[in-house]
Amino acid sequence: MATTCIPLIFAKLLVSVLADTEEPACKLKELIKTDERAQRNGYPTESHFVTTPDGYILNVYRIPYSQNVEYRNVNRPAILLQHGLFSNSDCWLSGGPGNALAYLLADAGFDVWLGNARGNIYSRNNTVISLKNPKFWRFDWHEIGTIDLPTMIDYILDKTGEEKIHYAGHSQGTTAYFVMMSERKEYNDKIKSAHMLAPCAFFEHATSTVFKILRPLVGKPGGMWNQVLGNMEFLPLNRFINRLSDTACGLEPSMQFLCKDMWLLFAGDGYKNTNLTALQELLETHPGGASSNQGIHYVQLSGHNAGRFCQMDYGEKKNNKLYGQPTPPEYNLENIMAPTYLYSSNNDGLCNPKDVDTLASKAIHLAGHYHVPDPTFNHLDFIVAKHMREMVNDPVIENILKHENSL
Repeated sequence: MATTCIPLIFAKLLVSVLADTEEPACKLKELIKTDERAQRNGYPTESHFVTTPDGYILNVYRIPYSQNVEYRNVNRPAILLQHGLFSNSDCWLSGGPGNALAYLLADAGFDVWLGNARGNIYSRNNTVISLKNPKFWRFDWHEIGTIDLPTMIDYILDKTGEEKIHYAGHSQGTTAYFVMMSERKEYNDKIKSAHMLAPCAFFEHATSTVFKILRPLVGKPGGMWNQVLGNMEFLPLNRFINRLSDTACGLEPSMQFLCKDMWLLFAGDGYKNTNLTALQELLETHPGGASSNQGIHYVQLSGHNAGRFCQMDYGEKKNNKLYGQPTPPEYNLENIMAPTYLYSSNNDGLCNPKDVDTLASKAIHLAGHYHVPDPTFNHLDFIVAKHMREMVNDPVIENILKHENSL
């Protein structure tokens, strides 16, 4: 797309946002899904659909082996990778072969499964509730942890014949894991090892600008904005916005703020480590949609419930009705018994090092806590840093191999 096309894009941005049927002024990239993305890099990929007990249809992708391994028709240890808030399975591929965790695990001999939580770009169907019904969005990461993750894990175990799998999550993918292990302790017996990248549970010291903006609005339960903003889709996929930001960051240096600033508003200060090629690929399908409740729940943990890792707070009256107590119950992190590792960074604006230390003090059975040695490494760098293989992914695989005797 020529540089002269940029003004035309912005001129039609508002129209495209309000009416997604409007064709953009210039031809933009086509949407490439997870399986197509991996296949273009030479990795065989399968698409699976998993239905939760409450009817959500989750699209789970699988890379059964790497084209770089010698023996392909053998059983391989399975691992589930789970994305963060507003993200999807593509995040594990955006760094490309030789750098992204999904490809590295496949090359190392693993059967790699890429999960998608309810409500994101790949999991927008329910067997009984319409996507347009507000009830579709009546969930947050509590349901992702207590329902979605267990459903995906059981499906993978059934398909592979394995008794246990490995797990790795980024950001909300760690929160959901902590919820699952706290609320459904039986899943400790189904995890060989678990790896928490940018672990998120406590937010008392979060410095992200997003928290500062939203905390006065929804940080305390029962307010008008909690009612107005609850149970709705938040940051949904919009083909025009996704194509706009993706295309601009790859073609026009003066517009690369579309790649950087929007995401680093959430992630933390500095772009020193950002691989713009990886970020451009990530923006093709990000933000991928979520329930507003997921964000509200996080903001509560940085506001009214700062210092607590607890369920959604609805105010004293509704809490008494739902939970039998005036305050929402805390998740019991001592229930985490499976070998679980934390991977944290010093420059994380969402999951501050002090809050990660609080998490480590509560989850008393952790297998290890790895600190990224680069002091500039931020929340998003776990997915798009130039040197994330050396900083994070190689240590993750090394720890996984400690618990895998069949390779």
